[in-house]
Amino acid sequence: MSIFHSLNTSASALTAQRLRMDVISSNMANVDTTRGKMVDGEWQPYRRKTVSLQPKEGQFSSMLNVAMGNRTRGAAMNGVVVHRIQEDMETPFKLVFDPTHPDANDEGYVEMPNVDPLREMIDLMSATRSYEANVTVLNANKAMLMKALEIGK
Repeated sequence: MSIFHSLNTSASALTAQRLRMDVISSNMANVDTTRGKMVDGEWQPYRRKTVSLQPKEGQFSSMLNVAMGNRTRGAAMNGVVVHRIQEDMETPFKLVFDPTHPDANDEGYVEMPNVDPLREMIDLMSATRSYEANVTVLNANKAMLMKALEIGK
């Protein structure tokens, strides 16, 4: 195992959480966007996007087996990677009555994005806390490596 393994693991988590914060920010910025994408010749509102993460390689059980000495190092995990960014197709658009809006239908309702600002703020707080935790881990690893260098003096 390389001395930089833990630094690389924390760096991959920082990158993933930063992307997650960017996607959440995009969702918040488009909370009122009624013309997000053209589908079948009609404009649809912006759809909320979500980020899926997965381990770079292996599963938790394989990492545990490596740590216990039951398997070789090649099966160990090396951090996290963004699996995909997908649109939330499950949550329906919100209907708002506004007959003066240019995108209102015949009944006067406007389809608004399926972005819930409260949910986005909770997700943003979660991503921020994860980012902060990984910065703490990175700093602790750096401090341990510095102490290891001092032993050689």
